[in-house]
Formats: sequence, C-alpha cells, structure tokens
Amino acid sequence: MFESLGDRLQGVFAKLRGRGKLTEKDVDAAMREIRLVLLEADVNFKVVKQFVDRVRARAVGEEVVKSVTPAQQVVKIVYDEMTEILGGTQKALSFAPHPPSIIMLVGLQGSGKTTAAAKLAVMLRHGGRKPMLVAADVYRPAAVEQLQTLGKQIDVPVAYYRHKSAQEIVEEAVKEAGRTGNDVVILDTAGRLHIDEEMMQELVDIKGSVKPSETLLVVDAMTGQDAVNVALAFLDKLDFDGLLITKMDGDARGGAALSMKTVTGKPIKLASVGEKVGDLEPFYPDRVAGRILGMGDVVTLVEKAEQTMTEERARKLEEKLRKQKFDFEDFLEQMQQMRQMGGMAKVLEMVPGMGQLARQEGLVADERQIKKVEAIIQSMTPAERHNPHLLNASRRRRIAAGSGTSTQDVNQLVKQFAQMQKMLKAFSGKGGANMGMLKRLFPF
Repeated sequence: MFESLGDRLQGVFAKLRGRGKLTEKDVDAAMREIRLVLLEADVNFKVVKQFVDRVRARAVGEEVVKSVTPAQQVVKIVYDEMTEILGGTQKALSFAPHPPSIIMLVGLQGSGKTTAAAKLAVMLRHGGRKPMLVAADVYRPAAVEQLQTLGKQIDVPVAYYRHKSAQEIVEEAVKEAGRTGNDVVILDTAGRLHIDEEMMQELVDIKGSVKPSETLLVVDAMTGQDAVNVALAFLDKLDFDGLLITKMDGDARGGAALSMKTVTGKPIKLASVGEKVGDLEPFYPDRVAGRILGMGDVVTLVEKAEQTMTEERARKLEEKLRKQKFDFEDFLEQMQQMRQMGGMAKVLEMVPGMGQLARQEGLVADERQIKKVEAIIQSMTPAERHNPHLLNASRRRRIAAGSGTSTQDVNQLVKQFAQMQKMLKAFSGKGGANMGMLKRLFPF
C-alpha cells in the first residue's frame, strides 16, 4: 500500500542527505515536498498540516542544528511524527476479566467484515484462545453461508439460529459459548451499502445487550478518504473502540490509514495484509512508519520467520551455511517458507533498504515465477538437488521436460543458484551478526 508514498518520501530525504549542513530554506523546501506527497497520498488535509507543522518546528530547532548528521536527524523527526499520527504505540485488544470476551465487528457492506472475522479467529487461536464465530448478518444473501464455509476451513464453530433477529442470535450465541467453553465470541454483524438509522439502531441494541469488550470498525483501505468519513459517521452513532483496516496489501495510496487515528481519536488495532486466513496482524505504528520510510521492519520479519521455522531447522540451516553446503533441497524448503511468510515482496519490504531496491532492480518475483522454480527443483533427483554439479546437458533437458519448462529456464535457475551460493559464502564469512540473521531467514 505505501510503496509509492515511501518511494517519494525517500526521494525527498535523498536530496537532504546530499547537503552537509541544512539551512532553514532547505527545511522549508523539504516540507513543501512532503506536504505535496502526503496530500497526493490522500491523507486528510488537516492531518497533513499538523504533521508538517510539527516536523518543521523540530527540524529548524536545536536538535537538528547541533546534530552531526542533520539530514538523518530530519528523517528521525519525520519517523517519530509519522509514528505518532499512526497511533504512537501498539494498542492490544481488550478481553473481559471473565470469559467469554465478545468482539463485535461493525462496518459497511463490502468492507470485509466476514473474512476479517475468520482471520481474527485464526489469530486468536494462535494466541491460545478458543474462539467462536457468530453469523449476525441476517440481511445479506449468503452472508451466513460464507461465514459457515470459512468456519469449516479454519475449524472454528459458527453459531447461527434461524428465524431469530440479529440481537437474539447474538444473545443465544453468548450463552452457548459459556456452555461450550469458547472464551472469545466474534460477532459478524450486518452492514449496508450506506449508513442508515435502521442499521445503526440494530448495532446499538446489540452492543447494549451483550456489552462487548471490543467494538471494532472494519474499514476498507482502498476507499481512501471515504473510509475516514465512514469512521466519523460510525463514531457519531456508535462509540467503537478501535479500527481493523482491510486490504492493507492493496495498491491504495495509504492516506486513510495515515489519517484515521488523528481524525477519529481511535487506534488502528489490527490490519489485514493479505488474502489468506493467517494474514491478520496487530498494527504497530512504529513498524509501519519504518516500512514507509525505508527503514524496514526486522522485528516483524523475525517473528514471521520464527512462526514458520523450528529452532532445530534453524540450527541445521546455520550449520549448512557455515560449511557452505546449502543445496537445492534447502533452497526449495526456504522458498516454501517464504510463501508462508507472505511472499518475497512482503519479506523484502521488511528488510532495511531492500524494498525500494528490489522494486528498482526487478528482484521481486511473482507467484508464477516461484511456482516455476519449485517445479524445476522438484523434477530433480535427490542426488541432483544435493550436488548441482551433476546437472549436465542431458539431465537439464530431462528436468525441463518433467517440470513443463524450457532448458533455458533450468539453465537460468542453475546459474542464479551458483551466484547465490557465492553471495552466501561471502556473507557468511563476515561474522556472527550476519549468521544470526541468516539462520532465521531464507537466502535470496
């Protein structure tokens, strides 16, 4: 989502870094560019004004004048202020002191509530909780069936009672959760194509009846400033506790996410970053600001790696890297791990300085290319995977035929793998710090 915004902001910073000393004129010029970039990214104009005024006030102050590297200090100020407008610190979900905790999802039709409910159930289950989904949308055709289908896919129970009102369904589901031991109840409520009094009153009644520990407004990041207007309308009628932003992996300009906290006063608590049921994450303002400004997000990257790689496998990989015995078998395993972590594009975005470089150099492979590489490696014999030197011309022709690719594709992969091995050899020989990262992550 923030690729264009991040690239343009980093372009502004590149001009500043070319100057050994910053004058007030330099800062003013940079602020004008930043203001334009943010407005074009669809950030609320009031938020832009506050942001630029705060950055400028600090950038022309003593903390920059006395800095050894003033340009870097300006970047730090922008990072601090961007973290602040995104919410400052991460705000965790609230849970009731006595189960079941009730989390109520509200929003317009099409914002992604039903899918978000399933993703939230998966996230909470990974955290050791026992969620239940409740189909409280009795208006949208197939809404109940959609939630039931998702519930089966993720193996989470879905409560629904025919011929009952939404409020009655919710009340009965909460009682059932108490009997079955489900400690979190996630309510998928109805939405409309626009805000109306009937919808709002139903939500107010449900909230008053079951008193949820969290009421989350689900908004689609792709709708831009309209999402901010929707949030304000819901805030006026229904005092929600936080926001869940969907489609954060889309190509929207990012202005809605940057505006939400300042305009509504409510924190973004969760963000949907992909289409898979596991692609829901807590929203960390500092990490998102780091990604936008090209600083990466190594903390999230390591967390994702730890979720997909066991300690034993990490130890064996480190040992192979030290002995320079990394082969196609390991490469295949790491590619599969990369897919579990969200794909190469998402991973590179979290490596400091790599997101923009990868896009410039065309390093981010698409899913089709990854599948082609997997097919080639899987068409090799175990001996060939362990010893690429065996891959003579006839073997490469056989592998190409078996994988549905061309001999040229096989030759290109073998060449790239050889180059990668040389890079790993040089990288792994530079000390323990590099090995500490390599043993957790897959190679490129």
